[in-house]
Amino acid sequence: MPPLDEFGLIRVWTEGRQSDSFLTAAGVTVGIGDDAAVVSASAGMEWVLAVDTMVEEIHFKPETMDDADIGFKALAANVSDIAAMGGMPKHALVSVSVPARWDAKRMERLYEGLYACADKYGIAIIGGDTTSAPQHLVVAVTVVGCVESGRAIRRSGAKPGQIVFLTGPTGLSAGGLHGMLGQPGKAGKRVAPSPPKRLIDAHRRPQPSVKAGRILLEGGLATSLNDVSDGLASEAWEIAEASGVKLALRETDLPISGELAGYAGLCGIAALDWVLYGGEDYVLLGTADPGAEVALREKFREASLPLFIIGSVEEGPPGVELALASGKSKPLLKRGYNHFAKG
Repeated sequence: MPPLDEFGLIRVWTEGRQSDSFLTAAGVTVGIGDDAAVVSASAGMEWVLAVDTMVEEIHFKPETMDDADIGFKALAANVSDIAAMGGMPKHALVSVSVPARWDAKRMERLYEGLYACADKYGIAIIGGDTTSAPQHLVVAVTVVGCVESGRAIRRSGAKPGQIVFLTGPTGLSAGGLHGMLGQPGKAGKRVAPSPPKRLIDAHRRPQPSVKAGRILLEGGLATSLNDVSDGLASEAWEIAEASGVKLALRETDLPISGELAGYAGLCGIAALDWVLYGGEDYVLLGTADPGAEVALREKFREASLPLFIIGSVEEGPPGVELALASGKSKPLLKRGYNHFAKG
């Protein structure tokens, strides 16, 4: 059989993955196979759009991600951005730049992961682009979602006197990454002990907080919101700067998983560093009026979702500080993952 061209490969990777009835229900008029996709819009809603790019050796390595995990995470990162606005993800465009050593079977597995994430969150994959790449795989995903007109939750709504909340523990992904990068050293021993499965799964297959975002929007419970992609401290700074306030977090109220704490101890690392600066957890960080706290806790309990009140919003120059268990406070640096950091 002759080698497939670009369009033949696209058919292999995408054909039959999603039923015609699902695509029609998702508003897809023209899907994969034409010059552009066409989807129907609904009244009273606004589109929410997000794009993320994953680059081999920057965002993933063979020792940290299976091929299907790469596809899943590439889509999940975008879904999380939609969730952080209180939106509902609907459609996705996927572009891949493929080096020669990534054969068709590997790309099939990558698309299996993409569609696994799409199916989990009800997303129709409707098109994209495919090119060759000289050395490393690049996966760029654009997600289109929708949100009720005028109701998207932004980073800029925090006000003094409000509470700061988190919709799940952080640091798990960073712990998993640390362990998976613990390659055999010169003496044949691992630099880091093997991490618990929960930490590995948190890094490879993160679960965006779409349900939590919808609860916050539908109940009018959040005044600002951000997803934790680059680290808790970094995302707190983004809310503080966008809102012109100070966020005061409390160490004793930060959720630290027992598995994370135990693994950090084995590695000789302070779990708090992963919690504050790890990133790629995709839980939501937000603020709310103190009078909404009871309703907030009740709604999340009814949905069997975690919720943690971790601090407060204060007046002052934009910044973030941490009240330590010792009773002292310290400013938190605007530190997290930075693609353009030197050194």
